[in-house]
Amino acid sequence: MPEVLILIISGLLLTFIGVAVGFVLRAILVEKGFNKARDQAEKIVDEAIKTAEQNKKEALLESKQEIHTKRTEFDKEVKERKQELSTQENKLLQRERALDNRSTNLDRRESNLDRKEESIEQRKKNLDEKNSKLDELIEEQNEKLQSIAGYTVDEARETIFKRVESEMSKEIAHYIKEEEEKAKHEADKKAKHLLAHAMQKYAQDVTGEGTVSVVNLPNDDMKGRIIGREGRNIRTIEALTGVDLIIDDTPEAVVLSGFDPVRREIAKRSLEALVSDGRIHPGRIEEIVEKMREEVDRFIRDKGEEAVFEAGIGKVHPDLVKLLGRLHFRTSYGQNVLKHALECAFLSGKLAAEIGEDEILARRAGLLHDIGKAVDHETEGSHVEIGEMLANRYKEPKAVIDAIKSHHGEVEAETVIGVLVAASDSLSAARPGARSESLDNYIKRLEQLEDISGKHEGVEQAYAIQAGREVRVMVKPDAIDDTMAHKLARDIKAEIEEKLSYPGTIKVTVIRETRAQDVAK
Repeated sequence: MPEVLILIISGLLLTFIGVAVGFVLRAILVEKGFNKARDQAEKIVDEAIKTAEQNKKEALLESKQEIHTKRTEFDKEVKERKQELSTQENKLLQRERALDNRSTNLDRRESNLDRKEESIEQRKKNLDEKNSKLDELIEEQNEKLQSIAGYTVDEARETIFKRVESEMSKEIAHYIKEEEEKAKHEADKKAKHLLAHAMQKYAQDVTGEGTVSVVNLPNDDMKGRIIGREGRNIRTIEALTGVDLIIDDTPEAVVLSGFDPVRREIAKRSLEALVSDGRIHPGRIEEIVEKMREEVDRFIRDKGEEAVFEAGIGKVHPDLVKLLGRLHFRTSYGQNVLKHALECAFLSGKLAAEIGEDEILARRAGLLHDIGKAVDHETEGSHVEIGEMLANRYKEPKAVIDAIKSHHGEVEAETVIGVLVAASDSLSAARPGARSESLDNYIKRLEQLEDISGKHEGVEQAYAIQAGREVRVMVKPDAIDDTMAHKLARDIKAEIEEKLSYPGTIKVTVIRETRAQDVAK
């Protein structure tokens, strides 16, 4: 029993001793860890302080460097400005000196001019005195001669003329009569021979032009679609083409009326395309009209090329070819001008061949003699002046230019070919059925009507329609307001009454239209 107690007590003592030793060891270890952590913290703080000091020094250095750079740039800019101001000041000083010198020179020149003017005045007086003395001397000499001869100047001149007339009049009259008869006989004989041969070798169909075109419709219902809601389609067609659409009781037909054949052709083709397509509304009408304009332009160019090829005159400038094509849509007293030009070309060529002149050059002159008519409604001057200008611009031969200038007899022809073209022009115009004066006068009146309306400020387009009974004027909406539109209509009306002679009445319609347009994407 005592042994057991001893063992228990010994165990307890050993346990207590172990716990005490463990506690002491743990305390020692904790103290070491704390010291180590404190040392590390102090080390980190020291490094942070050092880093902050270093960054502060670097920032301070950079600031100083930037201030130095800015100050250097500022000093440089100030120096440059000072240099520029100094340069400008020097220039101003030089200019001031130059102006002073110029002023001095001008004063000197003015004084010199004054002296020269005085000298000229003195010389003029001296010359006037000398002229008066010379006139007196001449008068004295004439009086002496008259007293010696016993005749005045007029009496002496009349006496000499009478003596020459009495001696030579019979001989001169006899010679002139013989030569005139001989020349007339030979000229008539030769002219008849040449014209007979030329006209036998060429013949052309009689041509006539109207002022209306007819477009056939598939049915009468199409008329309503052409008119459109509240007439917007027909108004759009008339505004874009300048041609009057006549929709009446004529079954399955629409009549296009307009004095300008090119506009009428564009309108006809556009309406035919719209009827064929079936979609008739303002947007589609604008698209088709623009397309037909391009198509008619190509047609005009083809017509010009055909005329050049048919006449056989060689290479012609492309612009002249296009102008020749436009003559297909132009009439002169009802005669198609392009066909008239071809007639003149062939007649001139045959006449030139008969008398030994250049046949190809004569054809060229005959074909181009009326080229000015292609643009005479767009350019100031007569078609002769415009044709001469075009021929000079495109370097045509001298004979062609002479033929254009002289084919109406306004100037004397300088070349034989010019005479031949004038003769051919008269032959082509004078043959039966070639021309109708009333149609030409009517077209000229409509052209004058459009010219009067189109020359006013703010007018974009002007069209004569309803056979000249109405003129429609489209104005620029940003240049003419509603009030000014009424004033413009009155001004055009007054000018028409003053400058034109016409039957009945003419209605002036001024149209001012604005559009808003955008594209959805």
